[in-house]
Amino acid sequence: MRRQVILDTGPLVAFLNGKDRYHDWVVEQWGQIQPPLLTCEAVVSEACFLLGRMSQGPLSVLELLRRQVLDLSFCLKDQVPAVAALLQKYDGIPMSLADACLVRMAELFEGSSILTLDAHFNVYRKNKRQVIPLLLPPTVA
Repeated sequence: MRRQVILDTGPLVAFLNGKDRYHDWVVEQWGQIQPPLLTCEAVVSEACFLLGRMSQGPLSVLELLRRQVLDLSFCLKDQVPAVAALLQKYDGIPMSLADACLVRMAELFEGSSILTLDAHFNVYRKNKRQVIPLLLPPTVA
């Protein structure tokens, strides 16, 4: 069975921006992952915004979608109560909508890992108390 990887904004931006300090680490990780990487529209939106000043940045994100390197099968509309509960639970920690969607995806996709640069994921739990498997650079952990 193929390991499913859920993609956060930071690694997506780092993958597409060769000047990002995590670019080499992310490229190495992606080389070990069989596409598609699972993600959500909130991550795509954040990445397009963050890459907005880079020539072709947002279009590069959309190209990954077109080539089916990224999979947007998560539907927020169907997960609003669960995502809202996560946002409420982690209100004291700045949890973004994208983070809440990714935690929910980790609950839905059994055996998945989240590829992230965000240390907050060390605090988040899936299914109330379960540690979420992470692919996180050692300098962030």
